[in-house]
Amino acid sequence: MRTTQKNRAGPLFRFKVLDLTRVRAGPTAVRQLADWGADVIKIEAPRTAHVDDGLGGARNSSDFQNLHRNKRAMTLNLKHPEGVAILKHMVGNADVLVENYRSGVKHRLGIDYETLQAVNPRLVYASISGFGQDGPYGELAGFDQVAQGMGGLMSITGLPGQGPVRAGIPVADLTAGLYCAQGILIALLEREQSGQGQWVQTSLLQAQVAMLDFQAARWLVDGVVPPQAGNNHPVGIPTGVFKTSDGHINIAATGDAIYKRFCETIGRPDLLTDPDYATPRARSKNRDAINAIIQDIVIHRTSAEWVRAFNEAGVPSGPINNIKEVFEDPQVQHTGMAVPVQHPEMGEIKLVGQGVSLSRTGFQITGPVPAQGEHTDEILADYGYDADKIAGFRDRGVI
Repeated sequence: MRTTQKNRAGPLFRFKVLDLTRVRAGPTAVRQLADWGADVIKIEAPRTAHVDDGLGGARNSSDFQNLHRNKRAMTLNLKHPEGVAILKHMVGNADVLVENYRSGVKHRLGIDYETLQAVNPRLVYASISGFGQDGPYGELAGFDQVAQGMGGLMSITGLPGQGPVRAGIPVADLTAGLYCAQGILIALLEREQSGQGQWVQTSLLQAQVAMLDFQAARWLVDGVVPPQAGNNHPVGIPTGVFKTSDGHINIAATGDAIYKRFCETIGRPDLLTDPDYATPRARSKNRDAINAIIQDIVIHRTSAEWVRAFNEAGVPSGPINNIKEVFEDPQVQHTGMAVPVQHPEMGEIKLVGQGVSLSRTGFQITGPVPAQGEHTDEILADYGYDADKIAGFRDRGVI
């Protein structure tokens, strides 16, 4: 018997969240709330002979376990009128509802913002879509790589002339989820003043464009279309990847003060006065030449030797780790980014921790992903449905 997630602690413990999300962007948003203590109820369609593991992969997969921890789970058929009625009843005392359907689906189901806001004016209703709730692309399905391409990221990722390259993680999905969680928290704070909920909206495309940050500003302000720069920093030079005698390291020697320390560390103080490399503008113009000089020097010592020498001199540098090496790194271990969790079938597993810490109220991973519908009866009982009523729901395919 698994431990219920009902009795929770954490800075968000007083908030009840109804989770209708699937795949990645939506669950990423909800995970931020669940890890910090919110009572999250994961609502899924009842399993039938025509339903597989669904969008998001197998339940016991590493990805699914990492995305959906810290929740209670129930099944509810939202294509059944009674299922919609139950959801509306639950909305009555919920704080947040998060969904990532296509924009028209929620209206067809009768669970759109306007409908549920009438049930509970304090409800914070959060939506993540591919491209927005309306506009020219409002009804199109979203996919991370498509958003990376449309949002400009693939045009600036990869080696010069290589052609478009996707990032190694689903940047659009993840950032849309993070922006959504931020919007939810802002809306909850505003509700303390107004007493009213509101509709929080983001999309993969919107989040991806926002994440372009300084590259977007180069176009908007300077009129420059940023090209691919590979491992070289677009404007801070020399910054990039250099091969050592046993691997590769990153070096970031941008800015005159750091560049001076860098030149001294590699034994080339003449690069400080050479007119081809003495100023940031000159180094930018002669990027390939200075990188070649640096490479000819760095290749003769190990990664560990160079990283130690640069860091002692105050020059930012670090190894290039694979994922195994990341979690073996002593600083990563010190920050507790691999969190052990006991799973009833898989034994002890480790999940990815949060990227922020608070001095008094930390996040917790209190349990793995619940079985599908594991807490259905418990949750419905919380809402006043008796055992006979629940049995009837099950007989009629409502749950």
